[in-house]
Amino acid sequence: MQTTPPSPTSPAAPPRRVNVRTPEVMERVQAEVEEHYRSHIVEKIRARGGAIRVGHTTVRLAKQFGFCYGVERAIDLAYASRRVFPESRIFLIGEIIHNPEVNRQLIEMRIVSLPWRQMNDEYDALTPDDVVIVPAFGAPLTFMDKIESQGCRIVDTTCGDVMKVWRRVRTYAKSGVTSLIHGKADHEETRATASRALGDDGSGHYLIVLTLADTDFVCDYIRHGGDRQTFLQRFAGAHSDGFDPDHHLVKIGVANQTTMLKSETEEIQRRIRQAILDRDGSDSHFQVFDTICGATQERQDALFDLLREKMDLLLVVGGYNSSNTSHLVEIGEKELPTFFIRDASCLQSLEQIVHFDLHSRTERASYSPALLGDGPVTVGITAGASCPANLIEDTILKVFALRGISRADIEAA
Repeated sequence: MQTTPPSPTSPAAPPRRVNVRTPEVMERVQAEVEEHYRSHIVEKIRARGGAIRVGHTTVRLAKQFGFCYGVERAIDLAYASRRVFPESRIFLIGEIIHNPEVNRQLIEMRIVSLPWRQMNDEYDALTPDDVVIVPAFGAPLTFMDKIESQGCRIVDTTCGDVMKVWRRVRTYAKSGVTSLIHGKADHEETRATASRALGDDGSGHYLIVLTLADTDFVCDYIRHGGDRQTFLQRFAGAHSDGFDPDHHLVKIGVANQTTMLKSETEEIQRRIRQAILDRDGSDSHFQVFDTICGATQERQDALFDLLREKMDLLLVVGGYNSSNTSHLVEIGEKELPTFFIRDASCLQSLEQIVHFDLHSRTERASYSPALLGDGPVTVGITAGASCPANLIEDTILKVFALRGISRADIEAA
Protein backbone atom coordinates (compact mmCIF):
# COMPACT_ATOMS: atom_id res chain seq x y z
CA MET A 1 0.00 0.00 0.00
CA GLN A 2 1.36 3.40 -0.91
CA THR A 3 1.86 5.67 2.05
CA THR A 4 0.73 9.27 1.71
CA PRO A 5 3.74 11.58 1.88
CA PRO A 6 3.77 13.60 5.11
CA SER A 7 3.14 17.30 4.90
CA PRO A 8 6.07 19.67 5.47
CA THR A 9 6.30 20.87 9.05
CA SER A 10 6.05 24.50 7.86
CA PRO A 11 4.04 24.58 4.62
CA ALA A 12 4.64 28.29 4.05
CA ALA A 13 8.41 28.12 4.59
CA PRO A 14 10.78 27.48 1.66
CA PRO A 15 12.76 24.74 3.52
CA ARG A 16 10.56 21.67 3.02
CA ARG A 17 11.88 19.34 5.70
CA VAL A 18 9.71 16.27 5.96
CA ASN A 19 9.21 13.68 8.67
CA VAL A 20 9.25 10.16 7.27
CA ARG A 21 9.30 8.41 10.67
CA THR A 22 5.65 7.39 10.86
CA PRO A 23 4.92 4.22 12.90
CA GLU A 24 3.59 2.28 9.89
CA VAL A 25 6.59 3.14 7.73
CA MET A 26 9.20 2.52 10.41
CA GLU A 27 7.83 -0.91 11.28
CA ARG A 28 8.34 -2.01 7.68
CA VAL A 29 11.68 -0.23 7.37
CA GLN A 30 13.16 -1.77 10.48
CA ALA A 31 12.19 -5.23 9.27
CA GLU A 32 13.86 -4.52 5.93
CA VAL A 33 17.02 -3.10 7.51
CA GLU A 34 17.21 -6.04 9.89
CA GLU A 35 16.93 -8.46 6.99
CA HIS A 36 19.78 -6.74 5.16
CA TYR A 37 22.22 -6.20 8.01
CA ARG A 38 21.44 -8.33 11.07
CA SER A 39 23.61 -11.32 12.08
CA HIS A 40 22.46 -13.98 14.51
CA ILE A 41 26.00 -15.38 14.67
CA VAL A 42 27.33 -12.02 15.86
CA GLU A 43 24.53 -11.85 18.41
CA LYS A 44 25.35 -15.37 19.58
CA ILE A 45 29.02 -14.51 20.11
CA ARG A 46 28.14 -11.31 21.93
CA ALA A 47 25.82 -13.25 24.23
CA ARG A 48 28.71 -15.58 25.05
CA GLY A 49 30.97 -12.75 26.18
CA GLY A 50 32.44 -11.88 22.79
CA ALA A 51 34.43 -15.04 22.05
CA ILE A 52 33.86 -18.30 20.23
CA ARG A 53 36.20 -21.27 19.93
CA VAL A 54 35.89 -24.20 17.56
CA GLY A 55 38.76 -26.65 17.58
CA HIS A 56 42.03 -24.74 17.61
CA THR A 57 40.48 -21.52 16.25
CA THR A 58 39.24 -18.70 18.48
CA VAL A 59 37.58 -15.46 17.38
CA ARG A 60 37.30 -12.58 19.82
CA LEU A 61 35.06 -9.58 19.19
CA ALA A 62 35.42 -6.16 20.76
CA LYS A 63 32.58 -5.39 23.16
CA GLN A 64 31.54 -2.38 21.08
CA PHE A 65 31.72 -2.37 17.28
CA GLY A 66 29.59 -1.83 14.21
CA PHE A 67 26.54 0.36 13.72
CA CYS A 68 25.98 3.16 16.22
CA TYR A 69 22.63 4.85 16.85
CA GLY A 70 23.38 7.75 14.50
CA VAL A 71 24.24 5.41 11.62
CA GLU A 72 21.18 3.23 12.26
CA ARG A 73 18.98 6.33 12.28
CA ALA A 74 20.47 7.62 9.00
CA ILE A 75 19.94 4.26 7.27
CA ASP A 76 16.40 3.97 8.63
CA LEU A 77 15.55 7.43 7.30
CA ALA A 78 17.01 6.67 3.88
CA TYR A 79 15.00 3.45 3.61
CA ALA A 80 11.91 5.25 4.90
CA SER A 81 12.31 7.95 2.26
CA ARG A 82 11.87 5.39 -0.48
CA ARG A 83 8.87 3.88 1.30
CA VAL A 84 7.17 7.25 1.76
CA PHE A 85 8.04 8.53 -1.72
CA PRO A 86 7.93 5.35 -3.87
CA GLU A 87 7.67 7.15 -7.22
CA SER A 88 9.75 10.26 -6.55
CA ARG A 89 13.30 10.95 -7.57
CA ILE A 90 15.41 10.66 -4.43
CA PHE A 91 18.90 12.09 -4.18
CA LEU A 92 21.59 11.89 -1.52
CA ILE A 93 24.37 14.42 -0.93
CA GLY A 94 27.45 12.20 -1.20
CA GLU A 95 27.21 8.94 0.78
CA ILE A 96 24.84 8.23 3.65
CA ILE A 97 27.76 6.72 5.61
CA HIS A 98 31.19 5.41 4.67
CA ASN A 99 30.39 1.81 3.90
CA PRO A 100 30.26 0.35 0.36
CA GLU A 101 27.67 -2.32 1.21
CA VAL A 102 25.18 0.16 2.67
CA ASN A 103 25.64 2.57 -0.21
CA ARG A 104 25.18 -0.28 -2.71
CA GLN A 105 21.83 -1.09 -1.11
CA LEU A 106 20.72 2.53 -1.51
CA ILE A 107 21.72 2.53 -5.17
CA GLU A 108 19.53 -0.55 -5.68
CA MET A 109 16.69 1.47 -4.12
CA ARG A 110 17.19 4.13 -6.82
CA ILE A 111 18.67 6.68 -4.43
CA VAL A 112 21.11 8.72 -6.50
CA SER A 113 24.27 10.24 -5.02
CA LEU A 114 25.00 13.88 -5.78
CA PRO A 115 28.57 15.24 -5.66
CA TRP A 116 29.53 16.57 -2.22
CA ARG A 117 32.86 18.30 -2.84
CA GLN A 118 31.34 20.88 -5.14
CA MET A 119 27.95 21.53 -6.67
CA ASN A 120 27.30 20.98 -10.35
CA ASP A 121 24.38 21.29 -12.76
CA GLU A 122 22.70 18.28 -11.11
CA TYR A 123 21.80 20.61 -8.25
CA ASP A 124 20.38 23.17 -10.68
CA ALA A 125 18.13 20.44 -12.12
CA LEU A 126 16.50 19.62 -8.74
CA THR A 127 12.78 20.37 -8.49
CA PRO A 128 10.18 20.71 -5.72
CA ASP A 129 9.02 17.19 -6.56
CA ASP A 130 12.42 15.75 -5.66
CA VAL A 131 13.55 14.41 -2.30
CA VAL A 132 17.10 15.15 -1.09
CA ILE A 133 18.63 13.20 1.79
CA VAL A 134 21.28 14.94 3.90
CA PRO A 135 23.81 12.31 5.10
CA ALA A 136 24.81 11.50 8.68
CA PHE A 137 27.87 13.75 8.28
CA GLY A 138 25.67 16.76 7.50
CA ALA A 139 26.36 19.10 4.58
CA PRO A 140 27.93 22.56 4.19
CA LEU A 141 25.54 25.50 4.42
CA THR A 142 26.04 26.34 0.74
CA PHE A 143 24.62 22.92 -0.18
CA MET A 144 21.74 23.30 2.25
CA ASP A 145 20.94 26.76 0.89
CA LYS A 146 20.94 25.38 -2.65
CA ILE A 147 18.57 22.48 -2.09
CA GLU A 148 16.28 24.74 -0.07
CA SER A 149 16.25 27.36 -2.83
CA GLN A 150 15.28 24.62 -5.30
CA GLY A 151 12.27 23.87 -3.09
CA CYS A 152 13.18 20.20 -2.60
CA ARG A 153 11.69 18.01 0.08
CA ILE A 154 14.53 17.43 2.56
CA VAL A 155 15.14 14.40 4.77
CA ASP A 156 17.91 15.36 7.18
CA THR A 157 19.79 12.42 8.75
CA THR A 158 22.60 14.51 10.30
CA CYS A 159 23.94 12.85 13.45
CA GLY A 160 23.07 14.60 16.70
CA ASP A 161 26.71 14.50 17.83
CA VAL A 162 27.72 16.40 14.69
CA MET A 163 25.09 19.05 15.36
CA LYS A 164 26.50 19.51 18.88
CA VAL A 165 29.81 20.48 17.30
CA TRP A 166 28.03 22.92 15.01
CA ARG A 167 26.43 24.64 18.00
CA ARG A 168 29.84 24.92 19.64
CA VAL A 169 31.62 26.49 16.66
CA ARG A 170 28.74 28.91 16.13
CA THR A 171 29.19 29.99 19.74
CA TYR A 172 32.90 30.51 19.10
CA ALA A 173 32.12 32.69 16.07
CA LYS A 174 29.68 34.87 18.05
CA SER A 175 32.42 35.48 20.62
CA GLY A 176 35.08 36.37 18.06
CA VAL A 177 36.89 33.09 18.75
CA THR A 178 38.55 31.18 15.91
CA SER A 179 37.54 27.53 15.63
CA LEU A 180 40.56 25.25 15.47
CA ILE A 181 39.09 22.03 14.10
CA HIS A 182 40.91 18.72 14.51
CA GLY A 183 39.88 16.79 11.43
CA LYS A 184 40.44 15.93 7.80
CA ALA A 185 39.99 18.99 5.62
CA ASP A 186 38.51 16.94 2.76
CA HIS A 187 36.04 15.00 4.93
CA GLU A 188 32.32 15.68 4.54
CA GLU A 189 31.76 16.26 8.25
CA THR A 190 34.68 18.63 8.64
CA ARG A 191 33.56 20.69 5.64
CA ALA A 192 30.06 20.90 7.09
CA THR A 193 31.44 21.98 10.48
CA ALA A 194 33.76 24.55 8.93
CA SER A 195 30.84 26.22 7.19
CA ARG A 196 29.09 26.65 10.56
CA ALA A 197 32.28 28.03 12.11
CA LEU A 198 31.81 31.14 9.95
CA GLY A 199 28.89 32.04 12.20
CA ASP A 200 25.44 33.30 11.36
CA ASP A 201 26.79 36.48 9.78
CA GLY A 202 29.80 34.90 8.03
CA SER A 203 32.36 36.83 10.05
CA GLY A 204 33.83 33.83 11.90
CA HIS A 205 37.07 32.01 11.08
CA TYR A 206 38.43 28.49 11.27
CA LEU A 207 41.65 26.55 10.88
CA ILE A 208 41.76 22.79 10.34
CA VAL A 209 44.66 20.71 11.70
CA LEU A 210 45.10 17.00 11.11
CA THR A 211 48.32 15.95 12.82
CA LEU A 212 50.38 16.80 15.86
CA ALA A 213 52.99 18.20 13.46
CA ASP A 214 50.34 20.61 12.16
CA THR A 215 49.52 21.51 15.74
CA ASP A 216 53.15 22.15 16.65
CA PHE A 217 53.48 24.47 13.64
CA VAL A 218 50.45 26.44 14.86
CA CYS A 219 51.79 26.49 18.43
CA ASP A 220 55.11 27.87 17.25
CA TYR A 221 53.30 30.67 15.41
CA ILE A 222 51.19 31.41 18.48
CA ARG A 223 54.31 31.74 20.62
CA HIS A 224 56.70 33.46 18.24
CA GLY A 225 54.83 34.63 15.16
CA GLY A 226 56.29 33.89 11.75
CA ASP A 227 55.88 34.33 8.04
CA ARG A 228 52.19 34.76 7.29
CA GLN A 229 52.42 33.52 3.71
CA THR A 230 54.28 30.36 4.70
CA PHE A 231 51.59 29.64 7.26
CA LEU A 232 48.78 30.09 4.74
CA GLN A 233 50.53 27.90 2.19
CA ARG A 234 50.94 25.08 4.70
CA PHE A 235 47.23 25.16 5.52
CA ALA A 236 45.96 25.87 2.01
CA GLY A 237 42.41 24.58 1.72
CA ALA A 238 42.19 24.19 5.49
CA HIS A 239 41.27 27.69 6.64
CA SER A 240 38.51 30.24 6.19
CA ASP A 241 38.67 32.91 3.52
CA GLY A 242 40.53 35.95 4.80
CA PHE A 243 42.21 33.99 7.58
CA ASP A 244 45.14 35.92 9.02
CA PRO A 245 47.26 34.03 11.57
CA ASP A 246 48.46 37.29 13.10
CA HIS A 247 44.87 38.16 14.08
CA HIS A 248 42.87 34.97 14.10
CA LEU A 249 45.13 32.95 16.41
CA VAL A 250 44.63 35.36 19.30
CA LYS A 251 41.47 33.65 20.59
CA ILE A 252 41.08 29.95 19.86
CA GLY A 253 38.36 27.43 20.57
CA VAL A 254 39.09 23.77 19.78
CA ALA A 255 36.51 21.50 18.18
CA ASN A 256 36.88 18.33 16.17
CA GLN A 257 35.52 15.99 13.59
CA THR A 258 33.58 13.63 15.84
CA THR A 259 35.33 10.48 14.60
CA MET A 260 38.94 11.41 15.33
CA LEU A 261 41.27 9.54 17.66
CA LYS A 262 40.33 10.73 21.15
CA SER A 263 43.86 10.67 22.58
CA GLU A 264 45.19 12.74 19.68
CA THR A 265 42.41 15.32 19.99
CA GLU A 266 43.15 15.65 23.71
CA GLU A 267 46.85 16.13 22.99
CA ILE A 268 46.07 18.84 20.44
CA GLN A 269 43.93 20.59 23.03
CA ARG A 270 46.75 20.41 25.57
CA ARG A 271 49.38 21.79 23.19
CA ILE A 272 47.25 24.69 21.95
CA ARG A 273 46.29 25.65 25.48
CA GLN A 274 49.95 25.59 26.57
CA ALA A 275 51.02 27.76 23.62
CA ILE A 276 48.42 30.39 24.49
CA LEU A 277 49.42 30.22 28.15
CA ASP A 278 53.07 30.74 27.18
CA ARG A 279 52.18 33.72 24.99
CA ASP A 280 49.65 35.45 27.24
CA GLY A 281 50.51 34.27 30.72
CA SER A 282 46.96 32.90 31.03
CA ASP A 283 44.64 30.65 29.09
CA SER A 284 41.70 33.09 29.05
CA HIS A 285 41.84 33.18 25.25
CA PHE A 286 41.49 29.42 24.98
CA GLN A 287 38.24 27.44 24.95
CA VAL A 288 37.60 23.74 24.57
CA PHE A 289 34.58 21.46 24.55
CA ASP A 290 34.62 17.67 24.26
CA THR A 291 33.06 16.93 20.88
CA ILE A 292 34.28 13.37 20.29
CA CYS A 293 31.31 11.17 19.36
CA GLY A 294 30.30 8.86 22.21
CA ALA A 295 30.11 5.84 19.90
CA THR A 296 33.56 6.58 18.50
CA GLN A 297 34.98 6.75 22.00
CA GLU A 298 33.21 3.52 23.05
CA ARG A 299 34.64 1.63 20.08
CA GLN A 300 38.15 2.92 20.74
CA ASP A 301 37.91 2.04 24.44
CA ALA A 302 36.52 -1.41 23.60
CA LEU A 303 39.45 -2.07 21.29
CA PHE A 304 41.92 -1.11 24.01
CA ASP A 305 40.18 -3.68 26.24
CA LEU A 306 40.31 -6.32 23.49
CA LEU A 307 44.03 -5.74 22.98
CA ARG A 308 44.66 -6.90 26.54
CA GLU A 309 43.80 -10.41 25.32
CA LYS A 310 46.41 -12.58 23.63
CA MET A 311 45.72 -12.63 19.89
CA ASP A 312 47.66 -13.52 16.76
CA LEU A 313 46.17 -10.88 14.50
CA LEU A 314 43.45 -8.23 14.37
CA LEU A 315 40.97 -7.66 11.56
CA VAL A 316 39.29 -4.25 11.36
CA VAL A 317 36.28 -4.34 9.03
CA GLY A 318 34.85 -1.30 7.28
CA GLY A 319 34.94 1.16 4.43
CA TYR A 320 38.40 2.40 3.55
CA ASN A 321 37.20 6.03 3.65
CA SER A 322 35.75 5.64 7.13
CA SER A 323 37.54 7.94 9.56
CA ASN A 324 36.46 6.23 12.78
CA THR A 325 37.44 2.83 11.35
CA SER A 326 40.90 4.01 10.30
CA HIS A 327 41.59 5.16 13.86
CA LEU A 328 40.80 1.67 15.14
CA VAL A 329 43.45 0.41 12.73
CA GLU A 330 45.95 2.94 14.10
CA ILE A 331 45.29 1.69 17.63
CA GLY A 332 45.58 -1.98 16.69
CA GLU A 333 48.71 -1.82 14.56
CA LYS A 334 50.73 -0.52 17.49
CA GLU A 335 50.14 -3.81 19.31
CA LEU A 336 49.93 -6.68 16.80
CA PRO A 337 49.56 -7.48 13.08
CA THR A 338 46.44 -5.55 12.04
CA PHE A 339 44.61 -5.68 8.73
CA PHE A 340 42.05 -3.11 7.55
CA ILE A 341 39.69 -5.08 5.31
CA ARG A 342 36.61 -3.99 3.40
CA ASP A 343 34.86 -7.34 3.78
CA ALA A 344 35.45 -11.10 3.97
CA SER A 345 36.55 -11.33 0.33
CA CYS A 346 39.82 -9.68 1.40
CA LEU A 347 40.76 -12.90 3.19
CA GLN A 348 41.90 -14.64 0.04
CA SER A 349 43.65 -17.61 1.59
CA LEU A 350 45.33 -18.76 4.78
CA GLU A 351 48.35 -16.61 4.02
CA GLN A 352 47.13 -13.78 1.75
CA ILE A 353 45.14 -10.86 3.14
CA VAL A 354 44.18 -7.93 0.93
CA HIS A 355 43.97 -4.83 3.10
CA PHE A 356 44.17 -1.06 3.07
CA ASP A 357 47.54 0.35 4.12
CA LEU A 358 46.95 3.62 5.98
CA HIS A 359 50.52 4.76 5.40
CA SER A 360 50.69 4.32 1.63
CA ARG A 361 46.93 4.97 1.23
CA THR A 362 46.70 1.96 -1.07
CA GLU A 363 45.12 -1.47 -1.01
CA ARG A 364 47.69 -4.24 -1.10
CA ALA A 365 48.11 -7.94 -0.38
CA SER A 366 50.21 -9.02 2.58
CA TYR A 367 51.54 -12.37 3.68
CA SER A 368 50.35 -13.41 7.13
CA PRO A 369 51.40 -16.80 8.51
CA ALA A 370 49.11 -16.56 11.53
CA LEU A 371 46.32 -18.66 10.01
CA LEU A 372 48.62 -21.36 8.64
CA GLY A 373 48.96 -24.80 10.14
CA ASP A 374 46.82 -26.69 12.62
CA GLY A 375 48.03 -25.01 15.80
CA PRO A 376 45.97 -22.72 18.03
CA VAL A 377 45.08 -19.35 16.47
CA THR A 378 43.20 -16.43 18.01
CA VAL A 379 41.83 -13.71 15.72
CA GLY A 380 40.46 -10.43 17.03
CA ILE A 381 37.76 -8.61 15.07
CA THR A 382 36.35 -5.14 15.40
CA ALA A 383 34.61 -2.68 13.12
CA GLY A 384 33.82 1.00 12.84
CA ALA A 385 30.46 2.61 13.53
CA SER A 386 29.48 2.40 9.86
CA CYS A 387 30.00 -1.35 9.40
CA PRO A 388 26.88 -3.60 9.37
CA ALA A 389 26.78 -6.83 11.37
CA ASN A 390 26.32 -9.02 8.29
CA LEU A 391 29.80 -8.04 7.05
CA ILE A 392 31.25 -8.91 10.44
CA GLU A 393 29.49 -12.28 10.31
CA ASP A 394 30.92 -12.92 6.83
CA THR A 395 34.39 -12.20 8.19
CA ILE A 396 33.94 -14.58 11.12
CA LEU A 397 32.72 -17.34 8.81
CA LYS A 398 35.64 -16.80 6.42
CA VAL A 399 38.24 -17.00 9.21
CA PHE A 400 36.80 -20.32 10.35
CA ALA A 401 36.38 -21.60 6.78
CA LEU A 402 40.06 -20.96 6.07
CA ARG A 403 40.78 -23.18 9.07
CA GLY A 404 38.52 -25.94 7.75
CA ILE A 405 35.57 -25.17 10.03
CA SER A 406 32.06 -24.95 8.57
CA ARG A 407 29.15 -22.70 9.43
CA ALA A 408 27.34 -25.71 10.85
CA ASP A 409 30.29 -26.31 13.21
CA ILE A 410 30.12 -22.69 14.37
CA GLU A 411 26.37 -22.76 14.93
CA ALA A 412 26.70 -26.02 16.87
CA ALA A 413 29.47 -24.69 19.09
